[in-house]
Amino acid sequence: QVQLEESGGGLVQAGGSLRLSCAVSGGTFSRMDMAWFRQAPGKEREFVAFISWSGVHKLEGASVLGRFAISREDAKNMVHLQMNNLKPADTAVYYCAAAVDPAGTVVVPSTYTAWGQGTQVTVSS
Repeated sequence: QVQLEESGGGLVQAGGSLRLSCAVSGGTFSRMDMAWFRQAPGKEREFVAFISWSGVHKLEGASVLGRFAISREDAKNMVHLQMNNLKPADTAVYYCAAAVDPAGTVVVPSTYTAWGQGTQVTVSS
C-alpha cells in the first residue's frame, strides 16, 4: 500500500517562500507520476503541479506558473514543491498525490490513487 506524507507547510508573509516535501513509501516510486493539489476552505481541490515518473515531463497550474516548481528525488523517494513569491491566494491545504500508469488527465484529482493527509500553507498579507 502506497503511503504519502507531506511536510514543510507553515505561515509565511506575502512574497516569501516555502518548500514542501512529500515522502513516499510502500511502492515503486520510480514508476509513479506525482502531483501536488491544493484546497482552500469552501473551494474545490485545485491542480498545482505534476511531474512524470521519469522527471522529464512537468506541468504547473496557471495560477502558480513561474512561481512554483516541482521536482523529485528518486534516491530518497521524495517529491518537492518549491513555492516562491507566495500570495495570500495561495493559502490552502496542499496535498501530494501519486499514480502509476494514470489513465486520466494529470490535472484531475480522480486520476491519482494515493494521497497524503495534507499540509497547511498560510500566506499573510
